[in-house]
Amino acid sequence: MEQKQLEKNGEAAIRCTGIECPAKLFRNLVHFVSREAMNIDGLGENIIAQLQEKSLIENIADIYTLKLEDIASLKKNGQKFAQNLIDSINKSKENDLYRLITALGIRHVGTKASKLLAKKYKTIDNLIKATSEDLSQINDIGEIVANSIVEFFSQEQTIDLIEKLKKAGVNVTSKEEENSDNRFEGKTFVLTGTLENYTRGEVANLIEKYGGRTSSSVSKKTDYVLAGEEAGSKLTKAQALGVTIISETEFQEMIDAK
Repeated sequence: MEQKQLEKNGEAAIRCTGIECPAKLFRNLVHFVSREAMNIDGLGENIIAQLQEKSLIENIADIYTLKLEDIASLKKNGQKFAQNLIDSINKSKENDLYRLITALGIRHVGTKASKLLAKKYKTIDNLIKATSEDLSQINDIGEIVANSIVEFFSQEQTIDLIEKLKKAGVNVTSKEEENSDNRFEGKTFVLTGTLENYTRGEVANLIEKYGGRTSSSVSKKTDYVLAGEEAGSKLTKAQALGVTIISETEFQEMIDAK
């Protein structure tokens, strides 16, 4: 177990820092299987706790060694539940790389940054070898985030876990197809209000697909504000700053343009 010595009230305190730290394992497991990460439906906190109590999960990779009978024993007449969970676990092996990066719980790295990293490096092995200098050149990956990523992948526990996940058949490669259309490259969009035909997540994915980025706040550096129904203060600020405001119809025209 990787540990750090801390001085506290004149005494040495010990804090484990690796991804397999027993004190943080439950929290790490809950995050790993969550909807925004590996999205393993049915593996909730209660089931994780029971599996840990029975020593059936002692590290994250143990999720992929669970057997039908292990899970079925947790519930009365649990065969159907167990089969559904096994199916969900197996399905998660096919997830895109960005979900795995998100699931690892690297400090300061959420879904948005994970997508950028997966797009840039294509495989987990390439990401492991990335330097702070290389990482900090990516938009929205500053020095603090870059250092956090490098530190995470320098830990023996991290590499051990990734090797176990590979052996279990978990995908470690980006599935995103190369896209030569970068019509939004260098452009920043802010979304506000309710859209009729898209969720905000769908719009963000389209913008990123074509090389753009989204931001949560309006500034002079904002290129477009996509305003839906009941747009609020962001629209007002965009008007005050003279930022270009587009409707959902205009955004669709930008997407449809050849």
